[in-house]
Amino acid sequence: MKPPKKSSLKYLLAVLILLQGFWGCAHGNTGKVVSDKTLSNGPQIPMDSQKDESLPPASDDDPFFEEDTGDDFFDDEPIGGASVDLAPEILVPDPLEPFNRLMFKVNDKLYFWGLKPLAQGYKAVTPLFFRKGVKNAFLNIGMPIRFVSSLLQLKIKGAGVELSRFIINTTVGIGGVWDPADKYLGLKPYKEDLGQTLGTYKIGNGFYIVWPFLGPSTLRDSVGMTGDMFLNPLYYVEPNELALGLGFWDTINGASFRIGDYESLKSASMDPYMMIRDFYIQHRKKLISE
Repeated sequence: MKPPKKSSLKYLLAVLILLQGFWGCAHGNTGKVVSDKTLSNGPQIPMDSQKDESLPPASDDDPFFEEDTGDDFFDDEPIGGASVDLAPEILVPDPLEPFNRLMFKVNDKLYFWGLKPLAQGYKAVTPLFFRKGVKNAFLNIGMPIRFVSSLLQLKIKGAGVELSRFIINTTVGIGGVWDPADKYLGLKPYKEDLGQTLGTYKIGNGFYIVWPFLGPSTLRDSVGMTGDMFLNPLYYVEPNELALGLGFWDTINGASFRIGDYESLKSASMDPYMMIRDFYIQHRKKLISE
């Protein structure tokens, strides 16, 4: 039984793990131009206007990885992107809108006052190849989430690919720092999680909710992300201080590739809250339908 005085560290680690998932969902369409017919009445959104200029634009044929940067060792980098189905639809109910708008403002301040400055500083002093290696390694660590989610959706091929990727990248790829499974065998990761799994079981979104620190979600995705947390090996690392440090590193490293995406979304509408809410819902719908 863990000492009570360390329990708060484990809770904070859980927040960091969940933050990675929500961050990927909320900012997963990097490098695209999103029409706002169903998002707002403002102009189009140049998603890559402030994107990391050291990286190439995302490939239309591969929404989960960016194009080859010419680095032979640290080659493929996950960006978690996916195109968004913008067909008109009824929005997910938002009965908690006053609370959600308050949390949106809180998270906005946390981003600009905390996460963004840290990510910018980290990016300034850390070489691209190193950041890519770190990102690949954490992607490899998160394999159980994608593997179990694929199995539960009866995507046997996807589960097999994830298992093969893990074995190859953990051994030949030096703990996942390199991604030879993709580079030489074309085995790309399947972007799956338990929230998507619940969606494939025809479980509705429930209502929309914005969590402090974590960002946009729905009742269904919140349940799914909680399950993802327990499937993430980082949650079980001991001592808790090490696990917390790894989770923080993962968060900052991942954010260093997405500086500017949130700003682009926010500046493209008179009501950023509504735009991001609708963008999140459409993006999750697209992932579930794939």
